Amino acid sequence: MSELKLGKLPDRTPVKITITMSPDLNQALRDYAAVYRATYGEAESVADLIPFMLGAFLESDRGFAKARKAVSLEAPVEAARHRRARRFPSEPPSTTKQEE
Repeated sequence: MSELKLGKLPDRTPVKITITMSPDLNQALRDYAAVYRATYGEAESVADLIPFMLGAFLESDRGFAKARKAVSLEAPVEAARHRRARRFPSEPPSTTKQEE
């Protein structure tokens, strides 16, 4: 089997999650949707905005990124890529001797 530059695409099946939130948070999300509409001239539902809001939050959380890396919660494809990179390093090990 040939090895393609592009790996197998990840699962893109949407997952539906039901949550309960406080009335204050619900109002804040509705307000955000209104500000979004005023800013971009397009109305988006709160349900459509939430996944992008969560994604932006997780991407900006450096503590989470560091902890996630430390406990190896990488996606299986990413983990496999790292394992393959360790087995087949792009540069041979250094053969220079340390000065005494």
